[in-house]
Amino acid sequence: MTSVQDAHNDTTSTERAAGPSDTGESPSVPVVTFDTHPDSYRHWQLSIDGEVATITLKVDEDGGLVPGYALKMNSYDLGVDIELYDAVQRLRFEHPEVRAVVMTGGLERMFCAGANIRMLAQSTHAWKVNFCKFTNETRNGIEDATEASGQTWIAALNGTAAGGGYELALACESIVLIDDGSSTVSLPEVPLLGVLPGTGGLTRVVDKRHVRKDRADQFATKSEGYRGETAVQWGLIDATYPKRVWSEKIAEHATAAAARSTRAGGQGVSLTPLERTIEDHAISYPFVTAQLDHEARRVDVTVHGPDSAPPSDAEGVLAQGIDYWPLAVTRALDDLVLRLRTNEQQLGTWVFRTQGDADAVLAYDQQLRELSDDWFVNEVNHFYKRFLKRLDVTSRSLMAVIEPGSCFAGLLAELALACDRQYMLQGVYEDVDADAAPAAVVMTESNDGPFPMGNGLTRLASRFWGHDQALSGVRELFGRRLEADAADAAGLVTVALDDIDFEEELRIGLEERASLSPDSLTGMEANHRFVGPETMETKIFGRLSAWQNWIFYRPNASGPDGALRRYGSGQRGSYGYERI
Repeated sequence: MTSVQDAHNDTTSTERAAGPSDTGESPSVPVVTFDTHPDSYRHWQLSIDGEVATITLKVDEDGGLVPGYALKMNSYDLGVDIELYDAVQRLRFEHPEVRAVVMTGGLERMFCAGANIRMLAQSTHAWKVNFCKFTNETRNGIEDATEASGQTWIAALNGTAAGGGYELALACESIVLIDDGSSTVSLPEVPLLGVLPGTGGLTRVVDKRHVRKDRADQFATKSEGYRGETAVQWGLIDATYPKRVWSEKIAEHATAAAARSTRAGGQGVSLTPLERTIEDHAISYPFVTAQLDHEARRVDVTVHGPDSAPPSDAEGVLAQGIDYWPLAVTRALDDLVLRLRTNEQQLGTWVFRTQGDADAVLAYDQQLRELSDDWFVNEVNHFYKRFLKRLDVTSRSLMAVIEPGSCFAGLLAELALACDRQYMLQGVYEDVDADAAPAAVVMTESNDGPFPMGNGLTRLASRFWGHDQALSGVRELFGRRLEADAADAAGLVTVALDDIDFEEELRIGLEERASLSPDSLTGMEANHRFVGPETMETKIFGRLSAWQNWIFYRPNASGPDGALRRYGSGQRGSYGYERI
């Protein structure tokens, strides 16, 4: 067995900046970077043994991302989850040989005590919300690895899994608990903390594990949880084994999962550090640039099309590795969204533009579909899907601007479809370049399947929910260059104007958006974006998150005498008992 830590060398860094907490104090708050590597993990240990990887949680108590709390009993904060997200990504891209992943704990009789309560108690509301959102997305990434990559995740609970620790296990395909007479699974947030299992616990118990709803009710209000055969019978876990056969049984589960996998691949692709330049008002990557306008509270993001044709075959794609244009763009956009979302909360409007040759984008777009059975191309497709889902649930106003020189085509057209509005210029800017090709968009089959939203629908289907004829009409236009009038007639843009009015209308629209309440915009956008059917994902990011966010603000949880503040003091939270 080889340790991944032995193979690489990298560092993780955070800058420190002052920031207020909910208590009015000013603890040191990090300007967060999501760069890390197994060689610099403080909380996880990753090892590979043929087709099986093992990731072990052994949290450094003194390794909190923010001062003021100790990560005791394998509790976690954002820094712990950043490492887990990195591990999930690396297993998918760097280790095509891995077919099963065992997640376990490195402490005796304790798998994970969940999110650190001291961290939650001292954090600002925004920090808590972003923390929960990122952890949810990481759990979804684990589930996506099982479903889409053939890397089945198995939770080997070597001790108690409480709260967020059990939620980690719930993200796995199967859960095995040690039978040592004391270890349990539990969701104690309601009885102990006055909050909810906000990283999907309530939803996964009933929607994924299919625990009967009355039993789920009892489970979520019983702080000590359940163990052994009761947990198996109720569906909270899949199996329980005594310590004497523990290692043997976990190996059997992993071997069986690996045997069922259809994952095939040889050489992996190393996710080397991103090439990135950070300035006071700009963040730049090779194919993505972002201008930060703090006065206007806006970010202008430009995605650049490819500068060369795609490789001729799957071997050529693999040879390019991280330089393969769709992967390079996705890595940059994912990193940018995480950085902006966590560190730039005042920048509430994000404006997306593209520049480049639409035909070059379409060549890659076609290749992603034609080679989707190749393991590496499959991973690129699903990474882009997950990035778009992250964008969908980002609490920012998203605007697309379609101008001459844009390349909103195929997979990049998904960016425009993900936006709340699309502004498109009719023709060209006469006083700039009257000979330029008019702005156009191109829809393809890529906009009709491979990149679904959390509601299970494509962004096209969500846009035209309840308008089947309009959706069918757009499908008939796949592959065509649609200039402004045609795109407007097809319902693909919000505003189409000539160059006399375009810039002024865009300016007014952006200024009006920036003047509105960010709270009401967040609620409005989250509701408009997810039409149609409800899924486990939409429940977690919509219904569950909305309630959790509200509860975090309530005095019963976060007030001076609330349960979060009093936890560990020997005093119960002081509750107001009126139902609101």
